[in-house]
Parts: sequence; structure tokens; C-alpha cells
Amino acid sequence: MGQRVALIGASGAGKSTLLRLIDGRLRGWSGHCEVVGLPFSPNRKPPRAWRRRVGFVFQEFALVERGTAQDNVLNGRLGHADPFWSLMGRFGADDFGITDQAIRDVGMEIFAARRVDRLSGGQRQRIAIARCLAQEPHLLLADEPVSSLDPVRASAVLELLHRAVTSPETTLVLSSHQPGLVAGYVDRFIALEGGRIVFDGPPDALSQAQLAGIYGARAQGQNEAAAR
Repeated sequence: MGQRVALIGASGAGKSTLLRLIDGRLRGWSGHCEVVGLPFSPNRKPPRAWRRRVGFVFQEFALVERGTAQDNVLNGRLGHADPFWSLMGRFGADDFGITDQAIRDVGMEIFAARRVDRLSGGQRQRIAIARCLAQEPHLLLADEPVSSLDPVRASAVLELLHRAVTSPETTLVLSSHQPGLVAGYVDRFIALEGGRIVFDGPPDALSQAQLAGIYGARAQGQNEAAAR
């Protein structure tokens, strides 16, 4: 725990699948899986208490399109609220305060009252990240969290995710096909190829030859350009 980890690799390497396994959403797998001391079953969901501890920024965002940005971020507080009152749409002052702070953290406060279906792709992505931050998870998972953002906004979001790990009890695991972009924001790279780990170590220990083997020469050049 307490690490910032990037899963890297070409498309189809298994990054998203591994995140779904860690989150407990993957079904029908074989073998043994244990996350933070909790054994997982391929046929059963993890307990509700576990779900509250894990936040997931989905690649497809998974937002309520007809809801406002604030309503969607407030959904991140469902695991902390009384189940009955949350179903009635009633949250405490603390929940609203944490929600508003998460929206400010991603720079979306002026869009808080706007419906999600009227936001751009990049704006939706920031709301999805804010919802995850409002959850205050111990394990923060993010599937390609900056894929829809321009370089300046991508760097700001990566810095935000980096700062979200504020204690030894919090861990960030994100996936990316741009190691040059995320290297400065994580402590550890885990490179996947065909569902297998081909590198596990600090970003500066990944050689250009290894990077070329993982991505191919063309992608290596693109990642070098992103790092500059």
C-alpha cells in the first residue's frame, strides 16, 4: 500500500482486465487472486465494505447522463451515507462539502449544475475523476484517466491523482499506454504484454530497449516525445 503504480503496455496487453480483476468486477477467471489480504472469488462480488474502499475511474466514465455534474460526484459518497437516506437523495453537509471540493480539485466548479450529457468528453472525464476522489478510497484505480485530455490538462489531472495518495493506507493504480507522460507521477511501472508481466520496477529503470520491445519502435518514439 501507499504506492503510485502505472500499468503500461500496448493496446490489448491486459491492463484494463487486470484493473477489473483488482476491483472485483471480473467474472469467470481461474487461479488465485488476493487484494490487500482479501481473497477474491471468480463467481462472487466482494463485500460491500470492500467496495467502499475501492474507487474506479472508468475509461467509458460510467456517469448518469441526465444527472448534473454535482449529482454524479455526490454518488461517490453513497458508500459513506446511510443506505436508506442516500436512496432518498439525502446526504449530509460533510458529503456535500467533500463533493464540492472534489469538483474544485478538477477545475469543474463552473459546470457543477450542468447536465453530464451536455459536457465534452474531457469534462466528463474530469467529473468521473472527481466522483472517485469524493469516495475517499483506499485503493484508487484509473483506466486511461487522461486519454481524452490535452497535454496541459492531462498533466494537471495526473498531478491531482499523484497528490490523492496522501498516506500509507492509500494506493493509486492507473493504466496508460503513454509511459513518457505518466513516468513523473508514479513510483512504479508494471509492464504487461499478452497478459504477462514483462517489467516491474521504478520508471527510470525501464530501458529504451525494453520500451521498444513492449511498444515497438514507432510507439517508443511517441513516448519519448511525450516525455520531453
